[in-house]
Amino acid sequence: MLIVGGGPSGLMAARELSLAGYKVLIVEANNYLGGGFWIGGYLMNKLTFRAPANKILEELNIPHKKFKEGLYVADGPHACSKLIAAACEAGARILNMTKFDDVVLRNERVEGTVINWTPVSALPRAITCVDPISLESKIVMDATGHEAWVVKALETRGLVEIKGMGAMHVEVSEDAIVEHTGEVYPGLIVTGMSVSTTYGVPRMGPTFGGMLVSGRKAAQIAIEMLAKTEKQAKIKVA
Repeated sequence: MLIVGGGPSGLMAARELSLAGYKVLIVEANNYLGGGFWIGGYLMNKLTFRAPANKILEELNIPHKKFKEGLYVADGPHACSKLIAAACEAGARILNMTKFDDVVLRNERVEGTVINWTPVSALPRAITCVDPISLESKIVMDATGHEAWVVKALETRGLVEIKGMGAMHVEVSEDAIVEHTGEVYPGLIVTGMSVSTTYGVPRMGPTFGGMLVSGRKAAQIAIEMLAKTEKQAKIKVA
C-alpha cells in the first residue's frame, strides 16, 4: 500500500492499515513528517479537534483538554510526534525526501507511483537528468494536502476533474471532507485536504479532527478494497 504524503491523514491511514496487517510505505517530499500538524493555526503550536476526533486522541495517548462541548485542544509538537510514533510502531515504513512525480496507469486504474528524490527538482535543469523509478501498489492514497498532486496527475490526462479547494467554512468543512473521503478513480483513494481540492468542499482552517477521521476512513475503505481483491484472486485460483 502506497500513501503519498505524510501529514496527519496519511499517518493515520498508515497506522490503521499497518495494524490490519498490510505493508505500508509513506512517500513524503519533505525531510520531516506531519505537515501542518506540527504548528497548528497562525504559528501558535496549538491544535483544535472537533468530536469525535477526541476518541482518536485518547486512543493514541495524545494529551488534550476540553475547551468547550465538542471542541478539544492539544499541543502541536506533542500530538504530531505521538501520531508519527504510532504509525511507525504499527509497522509503517517511511521514504522521505522523495517527491511524487507521476502515477502508474495500467488497465484503466492506478497501480503505483513514479518517484524521484526531492533535491532533483531543485537542481538546474541542465543537470537534472536523474531518471525516476516506479513503485507498484494495489492501491495508492493521495494524502498530499491542498495540492492533491496524485489527483492532479490524473487531471492532466483528462481522467478526472478537480473542482479546486473551497473557501474556508469551519462549521461544515470537516464533515464534508470526511464524507467525500474515498476512491476518486480506480485504485486511487483521496484523503485529508486533498479531498477539499478534489471536490471543492470548504477548507477547514486550523482544526484537525477531520484529518484524523478522514485518514481512518480512507484506511477502512482501502482494507475493504484489498479484501475484495484478495477474494476475487482466490476465486480465480479455485
